[in-house]
Parts: sequence; structure tokens; C-alpha cells
Amino acid sequence: MERRVFIAVILSFAVLYSYQALFVPSKPAPASSTAAPAPTSASTGGVTTPTQAAPEVAAQTEPAPEPGAETVVGESAAREIVVDTRDARIVLTNRGASVVHWELKDYRNGQGAMVDLVPSGLPSDQPTPFTLRVDDERVSRKMQAAIYRVSGDQNGRVDASSQPQDVVFEFQDASGLSVRKTFRFEPVRHQVHFSVAARQGNSTLNPVVVWGPGLGDLGATSGGGSFFTGNYVQPPQAIYHRAGEVERHTAEALASQPAHDGSFRFVGIDDHYFIATAVNAGQAKATYKALTLPGPGQTQRQLLGFELAFAKSPENVLFFVGPKLFDELKVVDAELVRAINFGMFAWLVVPLLGTLKWIVGFLGNYGWSIIALTIGLNLAMFPLRHKAAVAMRKMQQVQPLMKAIQDRYAHLKMTDPGRQKMNEEISALYKEKGVNPASGCVPTLLTLPVLLAFYSLLSQSIELRGAPFLGWIQDLSSADPYYVLPVLMGVTMMWQQWVTPASVDPSQQKVMMVMPVMFTAMMLFSPSGVVLYWFVSQVWAIGQQYFTNWMIGPATPGRPAVPALGRK
Repeated sequence: MERRVFIAVILSFAVLYSYQALFVPSKPAPASSTAAPAPTSASTGGVTTPTQAAPEVAAQTEPAPEPGAETVVGESAAREIVVDTRDARIVLTNRGASVVHWELKDYRNGQGAMVDLVPSGLPSDQPTPFTLRVDDERVSRKMQAAIYRVSGDQNGRVDASSQPQDVVFEFQDASGLSVRKTFRFEPVRHQVHFSVAARQGNSTLNPVVVWGPGLGDLGATSGGGSFFTGNYVQPPQAIYHRAGEVERHTAEALASQPAHDGSFRFVGIDDHYFIATAVNAGQAKATYKALTLPGPGQTQRQLLGFELAFAKSPENVLFFVGPKLFDELKVVDAELVRAINFGMFAWLVVPLLGTLKWIVGFLGNYGWSIIALTIGLNLAMFPLRHKAAVAMRKMQQVQPLMKAIQDRYAHLKMTDPGRQKMNEEISALYKEKGVNPASGCVPTLLTLPVLLAFYSLLSQSIELRGAPFLGWIQDLSSADPYYVLPVLMGVTMMWQQWVTPASVDPSQQKVMMVMPVMFTAMMLFSPSGVVLYWFVSQVWAIGQQYFTNWMIGPATPGRPAVPALGRK
């Protein structure tokens, strides 16, 4: 029976395949296919394009081109132009005069290849960076499908590693359409100046500059990262600086309001570590569009494209396309550093980042530098933590006395006026023993901004991306592959709970003992640099608590038998 079923399945597949091959008609050619050779005969010379995207572009041309619309300025075949700067390798195509690859030389993906900020595997109908569009769809398709004449290259290569280089794309046809795109590539800091001059007959055109979906396949994740770290990775978002404020919008928010206009200091898209943005764009309108594509396994790639409509035709508009390195962004534009999402404690993160990089200059390793900076921060916070520990010890000593007072009034309801007498007795007890209930919390609260700022620094700074520490930890921005650091952090956290003075309330003690388990679970997939910081902080806290216990001696809890203050 099983053999018959197997044969039936095989025969079914054979029948379906034969039917598809012999009887199902092939996809009909677009109406333009019969007229396509007319415009391409002068522009392409019938040469086969090197990619599969070219037939799609050709298929979008008009069914019947205008008589006399032959190419006047252009080239006969599609080709690629490779631009090398010190930091990037940019590949352009003369078909549409757009960018097909923007690879970063200093950053690698999980396969060891250079990070490409232009996504691979895009559908053929999706534009690539610096595509042009106008209101007239017929003209737009001409601009995007035309094969431009290129100047500024030598055999398809441009060396912009030592000084700026211009690459110029020009196209003109007999209908009066002329387009000139100029790219001026800077040797450093991932900058390109972009200009457009376009005309249709006697009319000047102001094309919209289309970026297309971005920011790449693995732009946000790290080289050795796991997909489990997705909770700590920002997907592509809209970002712009307008009226002195930096605004961010998720793809979900952009679905209801895709267009944003104003006078922009910078405007574009960014993800966790990289950004593509126009700087000092001035008055413009930015329109965003999200795109979701299948990713590895069962995952999905969330991409976000945008287009910019400038008040006038772009001329020397500066684009920054690269990593969100603080020092580089600051040189390009002082406000551009706000693209790094350091959060509400950015004012504190910036000096911490400068200090960490200064330490790296001596130690040469970000892992050891994190340890050194963590020790320095804890040393600076030692007096506050010591004061908090002493205050907690005093509170621990008066807990039995305070509980005895509370027990005497336990039969009263919370709304009973007699409860006021209990509060008076507790206040008198605090005064007699020299205890301030807030003295144990305030010093700890003062240290929180430093802790949160350091956490933000380690989770957002691209400097840690791909930075090795030692042994099995080869990327401090990715999770510990063997969970060694998170487990050690959980153990030290439980140890700290054990040696720290605690309340005599059993329910509170149980809650505090659950905290290490919760934190360990949270840290399993956190960046290794963050977990390393928390681990070192816990070890320091344990040592400080032992030191404090040695200084102030063992706890001597009060005796509940002492008569309550204010009672005869």
C-alpha cells in the first residue's frame, strides 16, 4: 500500500510538471516589448545587460516611444563603475545612474563579507539609491532605464582614497530630455555630494531623489551576532532633525503618516549602527515606505525606503552613508551625533564614551577597557554606596522595634485616625536612633544615571561591534554564545543579595531573591559588553559590602521589648 501511495505521488508531480511545461502559457510580454528595441538600439546597441534587473527596467518603457527619441548622449552598453574611498567601496551602474552597492570596508557581516548598506535580493521594481523620479511617469521611466554616459572613471574604476573625485553621468535623447548627475566622493567619513541638472525641452525639472529600501541585509546586527539578539537591535527607522529636535518614526507609525516636510538639518533612515541621510538638506519633503522581505530561515527583513523632494533641484547636497561613529558624525555636522540613540542620558554617555576610547588607546582592547572604566566608576561612587549601606544597616537594626509598633496598631483599619499615633511613634523612633528612611535610597538613586548611561553606551556604540575580548567572546556587541558571563553575573547577584543588609519582611526577601533569576534571563541574549559591565559591577559591590561590614561591624538588631516611644 505504501509503495502504491509513493508511486501515485511521483506520478502526480510528473503530471503537474508536464502540464506546466506544455500547456500553461508563459508570462505575456509587456506591450512595450515590441517597441523596446527602438530606444535601446541607439542606447544599448542590443548588448545583453549583466543583471536580471535590466529586462524589468526595459519592460517599464512606453509601448510606443516617441518618433525621433533616439539617444543623443549615452553609452551603448550597461556597465558598473567601482569607486574606492578609504572607508567604502561604492558600485554604481550607468543604467539609471544609481548606486547598486555601498560596502563598508571596516565592517563585516556574519559571513565575513563587507557590510553592504544597499540590500541584496530586492524585487526588480524596487529603486536603488539616487534614482530619480518626476511627476510624469513616462519621463521617470526614461530616466531610470536610460544608459548614461560616464566620465571621471578609468576603465570602470575611480580611486577616491586620497582626494575627492567626481563621477558624472549624462543622458540626452532627441525628445529634449537631458539629465546630468554628479557624484563627488570624499576620501573619508563616508560622504558624497550629489547634484542633478535635468531638463525636458525648455522646462527645468526638479526630480525627486529616491533612496530605495535600506539599510542592508545585516546592517543593524553584528558580525558574530545571533538572531536572538533582535530584542536589542533597532530596525530601520525614519530619522530627521527639524526645528532643533530629532524625531524618529517606526515603520508602523509611518504607515499612517508617510510624508514629513520642513527645513531639515538632516533627514534619512537609520538602524542600530548605520545611517543614510542628507545633511543640511534645507526645505524638503521626505516620504517613507516600508518593505518586508523574507530573511534567513523563518525570519523577515524589515526595510525602509525614502525619497526627498527638495525645494529646488539638488546641487551639492551632502549625503552621509555609513556607521554612526560619534567622532565622524561630529566632524560632518555637530547635530548629526544625535542620530546615535543614547536616550535621555546622552549628556552623560558622551563623556563616558570619550573616556572609554581614551582607555582603549592604552589597553588596546574594549573588553579590558570596559572593566577598567567600570572599576573607575564604582570607585567614584564608593562614598555614596557606602553611605547607603550604612543607612540600610541602621534601618535593619530598628526593624524589630518598628514592627513591634506596627503590630500594636495592626487591628486598626487604614482609615482609622488612631493610625496617626502609630506614625508619630515610628517618626520618634527614627529620630531617637538617628535613622533616615530615605538615606538608604537617595545615594543609590544618585548612582542610577551613571549606570543607565553606561548601559546605553555599551548597547548603542558601534565601536563595540565586532570588538573581541578574550577566549570565546569575539564580539562584545553580540550575546555570549555559551552564556558563561550571564550565568556568572546571576551567581554574583545572588551572592550580593546574601551579603547585603535586607529587610526582615519575608515577602520582600523572597522578591529580592527572585531578582537575580530575572536579570539572568534578561542578560542571556544581551550584548556581551553589557553583561561584562554588570558582572564586574556585581563583583565590586560584593567586595565593597564585605568592606563596609568590616568597618561598621556585625548587625545588632533592636529589641522589641523596649517600650514604644510616646506611650506610658
